[in-house]
Amino acid sequence: MDGIILQQLINGLTLGSVYGLIAIGYTMVYGIIGMINFAHGEVYMISAYIAAITLAILAFFGLESFPLLILGTLLFTIAVTGVYGFVIERIAYKPLRNSTRLAPLISAIGMSLILQNYVQLSQGARQQGVPTLLDGALKFHIGEGFVQLTYTKVFILVAAFLGMAVLTYVIQRTKLGRMCRATQQDRKMASILGINTDRVISYVFVIGAAMAALAGVLITMNYGTFDFYAGFIIGIKAFTAAVLGGIGSLPGAMLGGIILGIAEAQFSGMVNTDYKDVFSFSLLVLILIFRPQGLLGRPHVAKV
Repeated sequence: MDGIILQQLINGLTLGSVYGLIAIGYTMVYGIIGMINFAHGEVYMISAYIAAITLAILAFFGLESFPLLILGTLLFTIAVTGVYGFVIERIAYKPLRNSTRLAPLISAIGMSLILQNYVQLSQGARQQGVPTLLDGALKFHIGEGFVQLTYTKVFILVAAFLGMAVLTYVIQRTKLGRMCRATQQDRKMASILGINTDRVISYVFVIGAAMAALAGVLITMNYGTFDFYAGFIIGIKAFTAAVLGGIGSLPGAMLGGIILGIAEAQFSGMVNTDYKDVFSFSLLVLILIFRPQGLLGRPHVAKV
């Protein structure tokens, strides 16, 4: 029993770190413009396809070194997915920036459906897959059983937390980060002080898409399969993680992702894997009822 709990803890940490990366996109956009980008899950889905195509091209040209293969895939996937994030902001959000709060929400849902159908028509509806890139595992004996930590999971954990550390540095220590924080606190005042808030909002969408791209590469490595509908469920779960941690808080997004991943993994191992999605969404309902501001979020105070 201890071995099962520990194994599911490892699985949950791996899954939760990826949830956290995707949740960052939700929380950054919400923090800047106060809206939920419901096309963000599809950005993650597209990054999985881009990663698979990039891997196939690099392998076709004979590149077999794992560090070079994964580095090239990450850089290209992040760059192309960042362009998708920029285009989504320009098409679905910028024209509606001064409209009612409901209009951008409907536009984002429409963009989500457009991206789903675009990928379905261009890549097909069948499930796609990539081969295992990193073989091997560390095994630890616990009582009569053992716990397995694959090298792929080790890489995912390291890459996820490194990505979070780099983003934290950018937000806390760079000029771009200061502009993002100023725009988040008061967009009108930031504009008066000379900050191009429209450009900052575009940068935020690009950064969120880059984090989703990193998650797309990591999940593709871990599970090896994906399809055009993959962004919907994992997007809602990442949104749950953002709400759990406190939407608008970057540390909260990662904390919420890890808590959700561990809770889901333990439920799958100890109860039933068929109902893990029901458990995740039930957790979202409970959060919204009892602590709508999340674990690290602050209650919204109306300005008068």
